[in-house]
Amino acid sequence: MAADIYLNEFGQPVGAPLPDWRGAAFPPHHLLSGWGCQLAPLDPERHGPGLWQAFCSDSGAMWTYLTSGPFADEAAMGSWLQQCAAKADPQFYTIMDAKSGQALGLASYLRIDPLAGTMEVGWLHFSPALQQSRLATAAMALMMANAFALGYRRYEWKCNALNQPSWRAALRLGFSYEGTFRQSRVGKGRTCDAAWFSVIDSEWPALQTCFERWLADANFDEQGRQRLRLSELTAACRTNND
Repeated sequence: MAADIYLNEFGQPVGAPLPDWRGAAFPPHHLLSGWGCQLAPLDPERHGPGLWQAFCSDSGAMWTYLTSGPFADEAAMGSWLQQCAAKADPQFYTIMDAKSGQALGLASYLRIDPLAGTMEVGWLHFSPALQQSRLATAAMALMMANAFALGYRRYEWKCNALNQPSWRAALRLGFSYEGTFRQSRVGKGRTCDAAWFSVIDSEWPALQTCFERWLADANFDEQGRQRLRLSELTAACRTNND
């Protein structure tokens, strides 16, 4: 459906009016929980040992498209975690299994702009135990739900354009591909094109239903295997299915 066209007093096309817009709230840094997942504000001393143990089960490939890591030892990673925890933006969370209390990964809000109502999810560091798991999806659903509950109008995902697992994850989670920014940055001595994705507030109610349906216990059999694929549920929510 074509967007409505608005004209100003000069007959020029302009965006839809937002007479009641006052901006969104800066996200409080507090615990998010649901579907057996907890996102706790990053505490390097409390979470560092568990994160080191979880990340050590990876060969190092999980760091390829990230600007940080891999780290030579736990002390080096601990120093980096201290730097991360000291920042308000990015705002880091430790992804944990609520039942075991095991730290399994990291995620953050970043490029937080309450006045514009936009924020990004990023700095995603998923250990092998978290990758392609129900908990990983729960973490992303919790963070997205929190962003829209705080009044944000646009929620972004960006990744190295060559990072196909991240690209597929964005589409699976209902983000719409918007385009690729060529040579947008330099990382680890290499050029990087960035693929941009987003979800906007008008898309969230339908997408929230998709998450709730997929994460429900009834969607998993006795062996924990999914009955419905999330990508099948979210495909209709995306404005571009490429």
